[in-house]
Amino acid sequence: MSVSSDSEGSPNRTTIDENNSVVPSAVLFALGVVGNFIALCILYRHKHNSNRVSVFYVLVTGLVWTDLLGKLVVSPMVLACYITRQRLAHGMQCNAFGALMVFFGLCSMFILLAMAVECWLSIGHPYFYQRHVNRRKVLLMFPFIYLFSLLFCALPLILGDEFGKYKTYSPHTWCYIAMKRPHHMYSVLFGSLTGLLILLIVAFNLSVMISLLKMYKLSRKQKIRCASFEGAENQRVRAPHNGHAEEIDHLVLLALITVIFIICSVPVTVRTYIGASQVSDNDEAKDLLALRFLSVNSIVDPWVFIIFRTSLFRTMAHKLYDKLCHTRARHSVQQGTPDKPAQQQDLAA
Repeated sequence: MSVSSDSEGSPNRTTIDENNSVVPSAVLFALGVVGNFIALCILYRHKHNSNRVSVFYVLVTGLVWTDLLGKLVVSPMVLACYITRQRLAHGMQCNAFGALMVFFGLCSMFILLAMAVECWLSIGHPYFYQRHVNRRKVLLMFPFIYLFSLLFCALPLILGDEFGKYKTYSPHTWCYIAMKRPHHMYSVLFGSLTGLLILLIVAFNLSVMISLLKMYKLSRKQKIRCASFEGAENQRVRAPHNGHAEEIDHLVLLALITVIFIICSVPVTVRTYIGASQVSDNDEAKDLLALRFLSVNSIVDPWVFIIFRTSLFRTMAHKLYDKLCHTRARHSVQQGTPDKPAQQQDLAA
């Protein structure tokens, strides 16, 4: 798609360029809806077949529902513009579209952060988790996420254009935050918030990975000591994922979604800070590319979950995780026990 120079739209021109086709938007909309619908079917099948649904799956269900509602509410407005060949109108229509984009984007980010915190508490602080975390409390968290996101996306409408505003982007079928001066204060605030969320999610995920690795090493050392005293040289040390299969499943899924989230969100965060130092719209093509990355996130998330739920992928993920941790744990044990015979050290193999 080409980016026109009159980014705000000419008052004498309200039609969309005939070269812009509805097909890409329609395909992305279909992929998003179908992917989220299949993910919901998998989640509710899991709920039906499981005696106890974990808090993590409640959060995943909330994320999928949020992405699906975002697609059903926002995408039809884009498709209507293409079908009627009319640009998205400035004023109330553009503000509503931009606010909805920010609202659903923030909701997904906060739910992803909640997933990271839940995984961190269940692995690193199990006693606190058992006493204070349950499905009822997690369900009560969703209204607060939606309320905060609603208030945040309404800030430009409350504080006026000097603070920030929503503007149309080529091909003028959608609106988002204006990133250039003099409307940059809101975009910088949004970029700072998303940057903070990214850092928190990555930090919690790394902490979970370190905790699981420590648990792995401790488990193997204990098994090796027991085997050396009992003389059971042929005893295979059980891999930790057999005892922590659910936690590792949650970690792998969360890591995959987080990587996609970072790839899709970082470009917008960077562009908000770059835009704050510019006045002209000469780089609108880069802004548009960053916004497209962000919009793809809600399409990819459900398909990541669908692929992850296949038995082949989960088996491969468990084997890879066990192999990586096994290699590091064995190396650590060998370095810590140099005086032991090699025969005892090889029990970790």
